[in-house]
Amino acid sequence: MTNTDHTLLAEPVSRPEPPDAAIAMIDAEGVVVGWTHAAQQLVGYAAGEVVGRSVVQVLQPPEDARRAAAFAERCRARGGWSGTVAIRHRDGRTLRMALRVSLLRGQDADTRWLVSVTDIGSLSPGATGGPVRESLLARAPIGIVVYDAQLRCVWVNDAMERHDGVPRHRRFGGGLKDSLPAVEAEALKVVMRQVLESGTTTTHEYRAWPPADRPREHAFSASFFCLQGADDTPLGVCSMTVDVTGNRRARERLAILSEAGTHIGSTLDVMRTGQELAELAVPLLADHALVDLVESVPFIVEPTARTGPAGGRPQLMRRAGLASVDLGLLELPWAREEVIRPHPESPFAAAMRTGRSYLEPVLDTRAGPWVDHDPVRAQKVRDSGVHSLMVVPIRARRCVLGLALFGRSTEQTPFQEDDLLLAEELVTRAALCLDNALQYARERTAALTLQRDLLPHRVEGGAAVEVASRYVPADMDYGVGGDWFDVIELSGARVALVVGDVVGHGINAAATMGRLRTAVRTLSDLDLPPDELLTHLDDTVRRLNDEDADDSDKVPAVVGATCLYAVYDPVTRRCTLARAGHPPPLVVDAQGSVTLPDLPSGAPLGLGLGLVPFESVELDLPEGSVLAFFSDGLVESRDEDIDVGLRRLGSALAQPGVSLEDLCSRAMETLSAQTPADDVTLLLARTRALQPAQVASWDLPNELVTVPAARQLATRQLRQWGLEALETPVESIVSELVTNAIRHGNGSSRLRLIQHRVLTCEVTDTGTGRPRLRHPSPLDEHGRGLHLVARLSRRWGSRSAADGKVVWAEQDLPSRAGGL
Repeated sequence: MTNTDHTLLAEPVSRPEPPDAAIAMIDAEGVVVGWTHAAQQLVGYAAGEVVGRSVVQVLQPPEDARRAAAFAERCRARGGWSGTVAIRHRDGRTLRMALRVSLLRGQDADTRWLVSVTDIGSLSPGATGGPVRESLLARAPIGIVVYDAQLRCVWVNDAMERHDGVPRHRRFGGGLKDSLPAVEAEALKVVMRQVLESGTTTTHEYRAWPPADRPREHAFSASFFCLQGADDTPLGVCSMTVDVTGNRRARERLAILSEAGTHIGSTLDVMRTGQELAELAVPLLADHALVDLVESVPFIVEPTARTGPAGGRPQLMRRAGLASVDLGLLELPWAREEVIRPHPESPFAAAMRTGRSYLEPVLDTRAGPWVDHDPVRAQKVRDSGVHSLMVVPIRARRCVLGLALFGRSTEQTPFQEDDLLLAEELVTRAALCLDNALQYARERTAALTLQRDLLPHRVEGGAAVEVASRYVPADMDYGVGGDWFDVIELSGARVALVVGDVVGHGINAAATMGRLRTAVRTLSDLDLPPDELLTHLDDTVRRLNDEDADDSDKVPAVVGATCLYAVYDPVTRRCTLARAGHPPPLVVDAQGSVTLPDLPSGAPLGLGLGLVPFESVELDLPEGSVLAFFSDGLVESRDEDIDVGLRRLGSALAQPGVSLEDLCSRAMETLSAQTPADDVTLLLARTRALQPAQVASWDLPNELVTVPAARQLATRQLRQWGLEALETPVESIVSELVTNAIRHGNGSSRLRLIQHRVLTCEVTDTGTGRPRLRHPSPLDEHGRGLHLVARLSRRWGSRSAADGKVVWAEQDLPSRAGGL
């Protein structure tokens, strides 16, 4: 063998797989006394050809014999050597090898050399064939022990004593049980016997506790080689051991951090995240883990951006996570979600004030302010056997959100600095999840508040319908959506029923929902038929999108929305409906029979480009019928078809005589146990019918002499209803409305009085022009009629009719008008 500094190496022969390290044992004179099967595979010489001969004569090119002798002297002087060398193969070619020469000591001061070589040329850059090979290349300390055929120690190097702390004089003549725990020794003995019998090389990991680091556990990786003599008989076993504690701990830390990425923050619930952190830490890092959050955090209130509380008083904490190898061991007086009051002098309060972690490898619970303040709790900690403690503040964006506490009791190894680093990394990841949850919860709360404020706080159907409603926001993962519903009282005792859904979730969807609801209410004041109202609403949505399209940085206000609009008239018991991409309503009659009306679907708002007109359908509804308006979140899910949901909803509503509130509750119970992934909106309306005695109508000829007659007809009807107090204003209103109908119409007109919650006076004519209220000057002779009607009415207006228009005005009944 020779140093590569003195030898020109030939190019190595590449091999498909890197070979095992070749091991040879040499006596003090350089004669080979032990050979391995791996050495034969590497250099081509069998044990019978090498054992008993000088290693220089066998493996070294003849011309380098003098240099090899000088190299051997340097090895003796230094007690070993490692580097790269050139070794001659049996077929004459030269191999480039990584070599390590280690000095072995035996009894009576005898010495021998263990030579291990690896073919560098056959190692790929990413090859990691085993711990020993990696250590050889990295020149890490390797402990070497040679055992005879009876597995008794006969040779050992100095590094082995540093590995396990056993002096070599105690090893000689003994077995593994003299230096290792019984379980580990027995396992390694089985491995070594297999090596002796098979002559192969194997690697095995085991644990030990060196005295210098007790009670910290160390991990070792040992490779075992069978040493063969000249006749190929096994002489013994050579073990080469590397301390891989750092690698093992690094692998464990990586595994824990990998688990953290999977298990922490699985939901956007801050309390659940705290529990996930505690559960992950036990038992991978600690025997016990507690996670306490500042009390405001679970209620979605972020702590102020500072590390310490005002006035030096610790903030109240709420227990979010609790995990232990034995929950009964701690017997803590707090459960999850209970309030914790840390003592001002405790390490927990100190961590909250400073925002810095606290490590106490050996926990002292014998004295101290916090121990004196709470001796019962301190005694419980002593009884639990917790002997080592880490306290890590949970910080996010300069705020301390809480604390994570880690303790050990059954694991005797105290926490060290590397454990604290791992704990801080875990807590940092949890803090990011908590901060994300807080931000999302704040946004969701804002969106939910906005949506609830924009939805009707109280719905009333007047004389037309009895109503009940439910609204359930989407779950935490999906966020608040853009569902809405509304009940709008119209003229003539009629009512408009609306339900809609904006595509998307979050505060933008809620805000857009508010804009559409406002638009529907504004359009309903025009008393348009449902199909015309949806046409105008579709234009509004497309204008909103066009405005947002001009700003490339802004998301369109409405990507798409659906709407169902219906108008019910209790006088005729007719319901007129039209929809824009929304699910049709269910109709349940008084006997509990459920039908789904054939209603043209229409295109969703903003997506139809105005090419497909909306269509209205009229339904005759007996009194007591129930109309069920809903959003798709109630009947559609990822796991079921909408038809299944419709049948389930229909079964829940097919309950004759049940109140609407109970029907709403039963419908909500049809949802799955999980929180819905989309908003759920339900609006139920049970139809009412006005009795014939509550409505009076008269056809009037198109003559001015009809006006006095119309006043008399109205006065007579008011007296029949007992509404004499309204005669004077109603006479004036009828006079003005009938006069306008005669002047601006070209046919007969109709006067109708409706007594319901208010008194409605309607005049229908054939004119198409809508009346406009003007404020006449003192010299104007015309334009005072509608001004007078507006002054005498609680509200007035006009709407389109099949053959003209209807102008109407309302009067409060005497009981509501304060006895007018």
